Amino acid sequence: MAKNIDWANLGFGYMKTDYRYVSNFKDGKWDEGTITTDENIIMNECACVLQYAQTCFEGMKAYRTVDGKVVTFRPDMNAKRMADTCKYLEMAVFPEDRFVEAVVETVRKNIDYVPPYGSGASLYIRPYMFGSNPVMGVKPASEFQFRVFTSPVGPYFKGGAKPITLRVPDFDRAAPHGTGHIKAGLNYAMSLHAIVDAHNQGYNENMYLDSATRTKVEETGGANIIFVTKDNTVVTPKSSTILPSITRRSLMYVAEHYLGLKVEEREIPFSEVKDFAECALCGTAAVLSPVGKVVDHGNEILFPSGMEKMGEVTKKLYDTLTGIQMGRIEAPEGWIVQIA
Repeated sequence: MAKNIDWANLGFGYMKTDYRYVSNFKDGKWDEGTITTDENIIMNECACVLQYAQTCFEGMKAYRTVDGKVVTFRPDMNAKRMADTCKYLEMAVFPEDRFVEAVVETVRKNIDYVPPYGSGASLYIRPYMFGSNPVMGVKPASEFQFRVFTSPVGPYFKGGAKPITLRVPDFDRAAPHGTGHIKAGLNYAMSLHAIVDAHNQGYNENMYLDSATRTKVEETGGANIIFVTKDNTVVTPKSSTILPSITRRSLMYVAEHYLGLKVEEREIPFSEVKDFAECALCGTAAVLSPVGKVVDHGNEILFPSGMEKMGEVTKKLYDTLTGIQMGRIEAPEGWIVQIA
């Protein structure tokens, strides 16, 4: 039976659900994993995650489709991305098939927390892993814990997606040959000061440039960026230091194969930003967040799509991808995994 939650007024924050998944890696192997009701973690004061931030995570959602099914979107892509992250952080890799099974099992156990279709809300899923044994010298952990918890969340935008304002900061997000391409917790820790500083100055987010030359667009602290040219080509930055967003890759596929648009993944000089017709951020939480304005040290770039609503192409992309996710539009094979 569905939980008695005010779905319409649900915020985007943590709400404890009944069950979560836990598996431990010790002596070179993963245990079989278990579902538990205990949301607390007990670990040693010298655990590697607490001393050297050896941790990574993924973010995804489960939701009800138009015909009442409970589904999730491309979990195999999250499994692969976490595996890639773990390899780079010298963490044990949780098997990709078991990752998907753990996600499905955790959602099934918390099925009463999946919001009804049409509410705009969803069940957020957070798989994560950390080094759990005591480590004093700077080296990787030898024991790890993989967990999955869920939390019902409201729509990212209350009352519609109003375009946001980005600023070009004096901070860098990721170093060349660093960790920008993986979903490590430490990347987000590094972005916290920059995002608080942006908010204090009246901006919604930071548009980071490449740290090597500070001339090319990369991403924001928590999302990839897409642009639309005046002739309706969808363009996204290509860089070895940005996170490969699953939402962004899905949107580019939708643009090309569903909407018949030309797509490009290439380096984007910041000097070109003023020439685009539309701009948006993309990620799991909001799917697409329209950008109306970019401010570079006092110099304002206002996109023709304006500060009132999503641009025309951005709206089509948003409607098509959410239509696929919600079962209103047929999905490419393998994109939707039915849970219930």
